[in-house]
Amino acid sequence: MAKVAILLADGFETIEALAPADVLRRGGEDVSLVTINDTPHVTTAHKIGIDADATLATYDFSDCDLVVLPGGMPGTTNLRANERVCELAREFMASRELGAICAAPSILAELGLLEGRVATCYPGCEGAFPEDVRPEELGVYTDGNLVTASGPAFAVDFGLELLALLEGDEAAERVADGMLVID
Repeated sequence: MAKVAILLADGFETIEALAPADVLRRGGEDVSLVTINDTPHVTTAHKIGIDADATLATYDFSDCDLVVLPGGMPGTTNLRANERVCELAREFMASRELGAICAAPSILAELGLLEGRVATCYPGCEGAFPEDVRPEELGVYTDGNLVTASGPAFAVDFGLELLALLEGDEAAERVADGMLVID
């Protein structure tokens, strides 16, 4: 069982955090919703209140296997403004697993972490992307320890790809079958 932290900031895209959390939990992973706020409460871009499992200040990342950055606005901007989130992005990109969806891959681009990688993002958020990094087609892309997705419509597939990264294709296929995901 892998340990996963999905980082939440006020204004995150609901489905981009909760769908991967659901998929990963169905796959048996230890998933925590971790907010950058001082208290566990966080509000989505669509004004849905969520009580997170932990705050950034209280969560222990030492044995965490995967960090996930959901997109949404101003959630992505709020994540990017947090130096601890930026440190975690650098650390997990260098030595563990990292996922980012929608606008959140722009954080990685701004931090200079996408050079020589394949990554996608929400159309219009690729301003800091290095040339030839972003595929033309929208979707979910895995490049080594990095999984990125283009936006909310890909949230379940993003979760399945994260599960495949952690546990293999068979585990992801079992969860997809149970959820009636059609290829």
